[in-house]
Amino acid sequence: MPMIRLTAPTGSLTEQGRTTIQRDLAAVLLRWEGAPDTAFFRAQAWSYLVELPESAQTTAEDDAPRFLVEVTVPQGALSERRKAGLVEDATKTVLAAAGLTADDALRVWVLVHEQPDGTWGAGGSVVRYADLVALAKGQRTDA
Repeated sequence: MPMIRLTAPTGSLTEQGRTTIQRDLAAVLLRWEGAPDTAFFRAQAWSYLVELPESAQTTAEDDAPRFLVEVTVPQGALSERRKAGLVEDATKTVLAAAGLTADDALRVWVLVHEQPDGTWGAGGSVVRYADLVALAKGQRTDA
């Protein structure tokens, strides 16, 4: 049950990038989490775009747009290798959506938040990571 949130200054994404960024980031997250590509898991990968008002983001150096990607996943869902791949691909996805190049990669920060088991709830119940793994295995078999 992953979530991904991009915070970006208004106008910093291209028109095409703004149209596709949320689904693109959700797909990146699901791929690196190892979830099956099914309608159920795609529907559980929530993606948010938070656009900051003009002048709401700056650094001590300049006003060039910066991007913050926050990922929340169940603890244990991402190995170190998967985290590294997620950070790399999320960065590339944001850069492409903003019309920027790899030279601008330091303008994208990715924070991975791991939610401890037993502290995630959905549908009125606590969701355990082991239950998600079992569900994913069942969905892989059904595909």
